[in-house]
Amino acid sequence: MRRVALIALLLVLGAAGCGGSEVVAPTAGTVEGTLPSTGGSTGDGDASDGKSLFASQGCNGCHTYTPAGSKASVGPNLDELAKHAEAANQGSVEEYTAVSIENPGAYIAPGFPENVMPAYASLADQQVADLVAFLTNP
Repeated sequence: MRRVALIALLLVLGAAGCGGSEVVAPTAGTVEGTLPSTGGSTGDGDASDGKSLFASQGCNGCHTYTPAGSKASVGPNLDELAKHAEAANQGSVEEYTAVSIENPGAYIAPGFPENVMPAYASLADQQVADLVAFLTNP
């Protein structure tokens, strides 16, 4: 009889640990200090690497941007990037810039046609961050 009771108890205890599909992780109620950056599209970029990418990705063929020495007019003038970001009202200039690189159809600047700029979704997060750094802090 004790053996049956022990087996029943083990089954009950085993079943108590099963059945929930929710994963629970401990989280801090407050954070002291600063959290490390995870990088990514709006993380720390290198403006000099972004300048090289701007040229190698052909951005200078479509956009005017004085720090790159480009004077094209197919796409918006990137010297006015902050103005475009404000008009889009979709986050900071850095966020707007990253989204515009990865998903250019998310917001089309007034006066420019849709589906002209290719999506650069294949760029690594660091490359996008580098372009954002160059375009927002040359």
